[in-house]
This record gives sequence, structure tokens and C-alpha cells, in this order.
Amino acid sequence: PVVRPLGGLPRLAAVHVTGTSDTGKSLFAEQYALAQAARGEGVVFVTVETPAPFVDAGLEQRRLAMGLARGVLEGVTLVDAASHGVLREDLPTLFATLDAAFEATGARHLVVDSLTGLYEAREMTARLIVRKVYLYAKEKQVTAIFTSQKRSSHEELSAEAAGGYAVSHILDATIVLAKRLVMTQAQSRLWGVPLGEVVRFLRIDGCRLSGHDTRTHFLELLREGLLRVGPPIGAGASSSEP
Repeated sequence: PVVRPLGGLPRLAAVHVTGTSDTGKSLFAEQYALAQAARGEGVVFVTVETPAPFVDAGLEQRRLAMGLARGVLEGVTLVDAASHGVLREDLPTLFATLDAAFEATGARHLVVDSLTGLYEAREMTARLIVRKVYLYAKEKQVTAIFTSQKRSSHEELSAEAAGGYAVSHILDATIVLAKRLVMTQAQSRLWGVPLGEVVRFLRIDGCRLSGHDTRTHFLELLREGLLRVGPPIGAGASSSEP
């Protein structure tokens, strides 16, 4: 068999991106949305936690950093569930709004940032809510990115998120983002980062639709506000072995 990279996410996949606070989940979602819009494929972006004007400003910053034309932003349609509680609390209303957005734009991608905001005060219903959103994405035949938050008690590099493992069990793939503060000389030597710095990681926990890299990679947060996936941990050490 021939093994070659897809060069992106599987078409029509519902991808779960999870991590603790400030690990880059929203940046991941915004970069994805802009990259698809730049390809001419519209994106419906549901912002659940940050009001739409602030997301729009963030997308503009990311657009400039990525060197994309101003017109690319026209390919991203924002649905402001952060400012309108009925969209967060009533799924039929949210789905009706999304129906109108997809009908008007013909978008092929859906981003929800974040799923956790749809059940943050009722985590016992997480499985039910996630299942409905997942089935909606499948019905619309779109490729979807769903971010979710981790709780402080969760292991940073696991697929567990707020609502337990229900989110990762239901969705097609899970990408975990994590960060660690370098506090020992051993960590500094292992990761090649000075003491006191933050080192970031990305790991694909699983994917039902294709094979995937099982290694944990370094993740770089550029000063321009973009994420860049680096080499796998230990790549330098393994390459230096005879």
C-alpha cells in the first residue's frame, strides 16, 4: 500500500480540537477558517464565547499575518451565539440560523468555538448536545471543527474534555493542544527550551476516517498570532543516533 499525507483534514470529518486555556484552540479554528475561505470554500463560524466583533478583529489580524487578500474575510460568515443566549441554549434555533447561513452562502465548512459553551452549565447533557451537533454537520455534509475546553483536573495530553470523553467518542477525530512550563534542567534539555519558557504540543489522539501521525509534535505560537506545527518530540535525538 502507498502511504502519503492527506495534506489536511479528511473531507466531511467532524474534528474535535481540545486543550486547556491559552493553548491555541481559537487560533487553530480561525486559521482553519481563513485557509478554507482562501481556497474559495465558504465557512460558517459559530462563536459561542467571544462576541462577533472581537472575532472579526482577530480574523483580520490572522488574515494580515497569513498574507491573504482582504476579500477572503467575505468567505467567513459569523454566527454570534456569544451575544445571543437563545442560540446557545436552544439547539433548534441555532440549527435554523445555521440553515439560513448555509443556504445563503453555500459554505462547505463549519466551525464552532466552542462546543463547551453549549452545555457549560449542564455538563450532564454534553453527550446529547454533542451528538445533535455532530449529526447536523453530517446532514449538511460539511467539514467541521469543534473546539472544546479541558477542566483543570484533566490530563493535558488526553482526549478528555469538559463533558468527559463523550465529545471525543462521538466526533470523528481529536486533536489535543497542550502547554507546559519548563521548570527543570531535564525538561530544558529534553525540549531544547530555556528554563521559565512555555513549550507547546500538538497530538492527534485518533481519527476514524484515516490513518494519522501518532507522535506528539511541538507547536509554535508565532508573535504574529499564528500557530505552526513543529517536529515531533525526540526527532533531533533520534536523528543523531548512529
